[in-house]
Amino acid sequence: MAASLDDEIEELQAKVASLKKQLGIHMTTLLTAKSTRQILLEPPHPTTTLTLPRRSNASPVAIDEATKLKLLDQSDLQLAHNQECLYRACATVTTFRARDPDPRAVDGGAILGLRIDVVSRTKFLRPYYVLFNRPYSGAYAGRYLRVHRHTLPPCIPLAGLAARYLPAPPKDDSAGPAKQQDLARFAHALRREVVRYHHRLGVVADLRKAAGLARRRKDAEGGDEDGEEDVEEHDKPPTATTQLVDITPADAEAKQLTLEWTDGRVGRLVMDDDGEIVKLVVLGENGRDREAGRDLLGGATRVEDVVRRLAALG
Repeated sequence: MAASLDDEIEELQAKVASLKKQLGIHMTTLLTAKSTRQILLEPPHPTTTLTLPRRSNASPVAIDEATKLKLLDQSDLQLAHNQECLYRACATVTTFRARDPDPRAVDGGAILGLRIDVVSRTKFLRPYYVLFNRPYSGAYAGRYLRVHRHTLPPCIPLAGLAARYLPAPPKDDSAGPAKQQDLARFAHALRREVVRYHHRLGVVADLRKAAGLARRRKDAEGGDEDGEEDVEEHDKPPTATTQLVDITPADAEAKQLTLEWTDGRVGRLVMDDDGEIVKLVVLGENGRDREAGRDLLGGATRVEDVVRRLAALG
């Protein structure tokens, strides 16, 4: 009885959150509509009357100038926010100039900045920055860039990408001709690595959600007041998909995942940069458990397929 009541409360809370989200979307849509902007930008009058559409019994609504100004300010803020989101979605990599405040900085403190915007789980993340300077002298002065500072995660292969697309000039002429740098290809490859990294993190979160780990943790923290167990749930036979107790990244790149079952089995799932499943190994008391691995994957080749499979079984 308590479990069903908790499920109903959780379902109602999810509906309330969804309705609030829809209300916010409708409100911002109305505020930025052309017809709304035209009404708000009309010359000031003692009162402005609006008639609600599509209602036969709608009565006129009087809006004073103070309310109009408040709505207009909110509309301007929303338009600015929409423009910023559009810019960040289209111009995912931008450059800018900056000045290094260090008086001993090379090249007079001139800095070229690279800003990378990433969207993950329908939200813009905090931008990543890469700063370049030009420390080389002689014939290559002012022509070759070097990575000076950055805010990227440690798992991003920045050094390898810089060595490939932004090679340093030779120290002397005997080393041969200098290789050309390609900042555009460097930025493209770097953002691809960042997007892949956050995609893998999102897949891990989706796996945990599909396996019901967040709900189980919440139930474990709340617990039953009388300390009794749900006998029906306890008597269910363990399977590879319904008895997962933890899914966590095993490395900084989130390419390897550690899976744990209630009966002590431990698994390791390995995926490539794009989310393709490379290998899955499940170990139990008697060694490798191939049946559990087949039960979990169900023929899936991508981690997203495992997410959909767990969600369907849940």
